[in-house]
Amino acid sequence: MTAAENVCYTLINVPMDSEPPSEISLKNDLEKGDVKLKTEALKKVIIMILNGEKLPGLLMTIIRFVLPLQDHTIKKLLLVFWEIVPKTTPDGRLLQEMILVCDAYRKDLQHPNEFIRGSTLRFLCKLKEAELLEPLMPAIRACLEHRHSYVRRNAVLAIYTIYRNFEHLIPDAPELIHDFLVNEKDASCKRNAFMMLIHADQDRALDYLSTCIDQVQTFGDILQLVIVELIYKVCHANPSERARFIRCIYNLLQSSSPAVKYEAAGTLVTLSSAPTAIKAAAQCYIDLIIKESDNNVKLIVLDRLIELKEHPSHERVLQDLVMDILRVLSTPDLEVRKKTLQLALDLVSSRNVEELVIVLKKEVIKTNNVTEHEDTDKYRQLLVRTLHSCSVRFPDMAANVIPVLMEFLSDNNEAAAADVLEFVREAIQRFDNLRPLIVEKMLEVFHSIKSVKIYRGALWILGEYCSTKEDIQSVMTEVRRSLGEIPIVESEIKKEAGELKPEEEVSVGPAQKLVTEMGTYATQSALSSSRPAKKEEDRPPLRGFLLDGDFFVAASLATTLTKIALRYMSLVQEKKKQNSFNAEAMLLMATILHLGKSSLPKKPITDDDVDRISLCLKVLSECSPLMNDIFNKECRQSLSHMLSAKLEEEKLSQKKESEKRNVTIQPDDPISFMQLTAKNEMSSKEDQFQLSLLAAMGNTQRKEAADPLASKLNKVTQLTGFSDPVYAEAYVHVNQYDIVLDVLVVNQTNDTLQNCTLELATLGDLKLVEKPSPLTLAPHDFANIKANVKVASTENGIIFGNVVYDVSGAASDRNCVVLSDIHIDIMDYIQPASCTDAEFRQMWAEFEWENKVTVNTNIIDLNEYLQHILKSTNMKCLTPEKALSGYCGFMAANLYARSIFGEDALANVSIEKPIHLGPEAPVTGHIRIRAKSQGMALSLGDKINLSQKKTSL
Repeated sequence: MTAAENVCYTLINVPMDSEPPSEISLKNDLEKGDVKLKTEALKKVIIMILNGEKLPGLLMTIIRFVLPLQDHTIKKLLLVFWEIVPKTTPDGRLLQEMILVCDAYRKDLQHPNEFIRGSTLRFLCKLKEAELLEPLMPAIRACLEHRHSYVRRNAVLAIYTIYRNFEHLIPDAPELIHDFLVNEKDASCKRNAFMMLIHADQDRALDYLSTCIDQVQTFGDILQLVIVELIYKVCHANPSERARFIRCIYNLLQSSSPAVKYEAAGTLVTLSSAPTAIKAAAQCYIDLIIKESDNNVKLIVLDRLIELKEHPSHERVLQDLVMDILRVLSTPDLEVRKKTLQLALDLVSSRNVEELVIVLKKEVIKTNNVTEHEDTDKYRQLLVRTLHSCSVRFPDMAANVIPVLMEFLSDNNEAAAADVLEFVREAIQRFDNLRPLIVEKMLEVFHSIKSVKIYRGALWILGEYCSTKEDIQSVMTEVRRSLGEIPIVESEIKKEAGELKPEEEVSVGPAQKLVTEMGTYATQSALSSSRPAKKEEDRPPLRGFLLDGDFFVAASLATTLTKIALRYMSLVQEKKKQNSFNAEAMLLMATILHLGKSSLPKKPITDDDVDRISLCLKVLSECSPLMNDIFNKECRQSLSHMLSAKLEEEKLSQKKESEKRNVTIQPDDPISFMQLTAKNEMSSKEDQFQLSLLAAMGNTQRKEAADPLASKLNKVTQLTGFSDPVYAEAYVHVNQYDIVLDVLVVNQTNDTLQNCTLELATLGDLKLVEKPSPLTLAPHDFANIKANVKVASTENGIIFGNVVYDVSGAASDRNCVVLSDIHIDIMDYIQPASCTDAEFRQMWAEFEWENKVTVNTNIIDLNEYLQHILKSTNMKCLTPEKALSGYCGFMAANLYARSIFGEDALANVSIEKPIHLGPEAPVTGHIRIRAKSQGMALSLGDKINLSQKKTSL
């Protein structure tokens, strides 16, 4: 048996710089030193044995001089020493000295101190030598009747492990433990005894449970957890037993322990799909989320509720519990609230939408009064979006929601106000009956809007949807009020007239880089004049925006004034009134142009805005029918097209989602026999306890490709050549945060290779967890070596190394075979994800690392190239299908993905087809990648560069 195969439960950290002591000095300390010196010497011996030293000469010294000591620290260290020391001769026979040790164990099992008895019993669980255990059996049995529970519970565990490993030593163990369990009072002892019966003799465990099934609620939580596990296992193996135990599980839902409630609810769902059972389990989950303070627990239990919802028959039961689910919103954590709102939105139906909207309205109003928490603004955004979705799906609700949300247009948080504005824009277009109400509310809050972006949107909505003479007059009044006294330039100069005006310093501001919607750069430099600071007077909002140099809002105002003037002329027949209104609109535009050209604003007006305002003045002066159509009909049509495309997309994704969930079985579908199913099929039939244990150990089986064998072969990397003395190949298995290398090493020579060691090193954000142990390989023998590598972030990593070995009988130095590099692919950590356009733009502005990749491909079709990039980078295209359809020789698309470490990756693809080079010319252009970390941006760029060209099959 090699050193690598020896089982050891003890890991001890060793300082690397310490000098290993000599065997003679250790022997001297163990013989003649005091207790403190002996303790230190024993520690050194343990560390040396763990490092592979044999030290056979010290065994008798320890038995003679250390074993008789009664010091507790020494006794604890001795247990570790006896666990790791070799106990057999090379031919497998037990060492003679171990008989003396066995006697010492027996004395410790009869020791008056309960701690020494208990820790010795724990140690016996780790022994794998039946000859050592046999003489101790009477003493172990006697410990079952000890007065102290610590000794009794460890005696049960010792009996269980001995029965499992060497049944002949204690064949009556189940019967013995059953009798012990009936008379035992301590909860921890009962739990250990019951757990042993579950694994050793399930029938006895069931007999015991049947006798006390009515008292289960009075048991301690550790015993209740084991009972839940037993019931799950019995019903899983034998479904006919469900009726017998389901009442017990219902009772355990009322347990005082959160862990028991959680496990009982999970078990109940797997045992029964009756609506009452699902409701009870869901109710239990909701109570847990509300009562538990730990956010991680809340998120895990919420995931369980979301899993329940995925089942079509359970969804209806959960719909009745939507109001209970909304109680979770009292949690301050944003992630929990986000999941809760998403779950509530998925479960909303015509029966409960009214109540849902009432609760969400209350929550929105609450956020208005709370400012101390940093996530309040984000939470308000979430609520607005949820109400938006409810109103789109259930139009009757929109009338209740809009008045409450319109108050938030004047909010300081621009993001929440922008969401409200988007919602209002969609509502006013979709619901004709709500237009008067929305226009009225918009006029009410118009003067208090603080953000220029929201102001622009509000102006557009008012200009587009004011259809009566009174509303148009009201809009003009509000605009005049918001602009203040006109002409603006003259009134501003008058204000300053009484003050001393020092000479202005004129300077050219630094060039400012802006990112346009297409993802391209626009450079803008501004001529600024620094003026002496004077106290800010209260300016009307629009006047303030213009004096700050934001003339884009002026261009928006010009369009709005043009629309309402053209509409007013069609509504009012009197020429005098028409001309008066028209002149007023033109005067406002002219005064803004004058202001833009003067030196009063902080930044002068841009040429684009001048062109726009001049165009609007020209349209109003000419009043042609064509322009009337463009301004008053086609703008609204384009909005209508955009909204219907968006709605179509949403419906399509919902349809796909529901198709996924609908469990339909066709008459000609093959029947699944449990014995013949592959491991990844029929997940409901898998043992949930086993799955959770595997998940905790990091051994979860990822879904492989259609043919699991083929996908495994794809991941095999050849490390050495076929003609090398040692052939090696590795299967690279990527888990979430670590990589397991399963390396096959084959001795291709006729010699025995000793100390054959796999030496590995890593490059990038990878870390080798432990060094693989040396092996001895017989001629033409092979062995598998496993190595674990931890991964810390998303970037390409390289694992390199060599195999070193000694040839038995050869006098030469160690031989070495250099291995090929193993490249760890970034794609194993990147998953497609989605975000809104606003979030994409915000991240694009925030992320500092950019990698620009030039397109170099042999693909000649734009769409095909985009699909190829999506497939090879695991990213998701955020640009809707409608926007990419059609052919114009140019394409721009935004891509987004997220790593399992929570890092975001953005990409903007700008490609074109050079028509002048003929139809067979390949696609050209650029892909710009942005990420928070340099490694991610570079790795993704490398991946795109490697996979750009399409390989011919």
